Amino acid sequence: MENNVCQCKGKKVSAFVLALGICLGGFFPGYFYYRAKMDSNFVTVKGLSEMNVRADLAVWDLKFVVTGQDLKAAQAQMSSQLGIIIGFLKNMGFRAEEISTGRIETNDLMANPYRNNDANGVRYILTQGVRVRSTNVDNVEKALNSTASLISQGIVFDSQSYGSPVSYIFTKLNDIKPQMLEEATKNAQAAAAEFAKSSNSTVGKIKYANQGVFSILPSEQTAGASESSQIEKKVRVVATVEYWLK
Repeated sequence: MENNVCQCKGKKVSAFVLALGICLGGFFPGYFYYRAKMDSNFVTVKGLSEMNVRADLAVWDLKFVVTGQDLKAAQAQMSSQLGIIIGFLKNMGFRAEEISTGRIETNDLMANPYRNNDANGVRYILTQGVRVRSTNVDNVEKALNSTASLISQGIVFDSQSYGSPVSYIFTKLNDIKPQMLEEATKNAQAAAAEFAKSSNSTVGKIKYANQGVFSILPSEQTAGASESSQIEKKVRVVATVEYWLK
């Protein structure tokens, strides 16, 4: 009799376990399918923000050259020309702390094994750099356009002083980042709302966001334009945002 009761209970337990297994076997695939559908119900959009800015720092590198047969005379001429350049910069309104001078570089052509044997040719080439670092970018631009007066006094600039000798720098990027990120996010949300509208959905919370890279571009984006050579610039960021759709 007891054996029959035990067998009956065992069968009930087995049946319960089997039923539970069947239920769970149906529940978990269904649950994970539901979650997979939910997890795939999102949209990825990009939001653009652009802002026109102005350089607040200018770094101007001038490099001038003196040549001669006598080294001592060439050094004296270089010292004289350096005084002319410093005087010019101070007359343009630059403070002494905004002006720095580099070391003199001397090139003795007679030490070159491939030199020209012309005895009347130039032997020494001396070069020296002067740097102006100023937050008055307009004054730097004005002075750059007035260097013809230095040339008229016999100063010869190195070829590196031509082209783009001034770097105009925007240093306040961190100050505008929050505002631009807010605008980029709003634009991304507007794009997501348009997408949701066309799919009869509504935009939910943010699933994922990437602020993107802040780029500083020349205001005039012509062929070969350099951002550092222009005072006026444009800052751009593209944020990538994923929104849940409901």
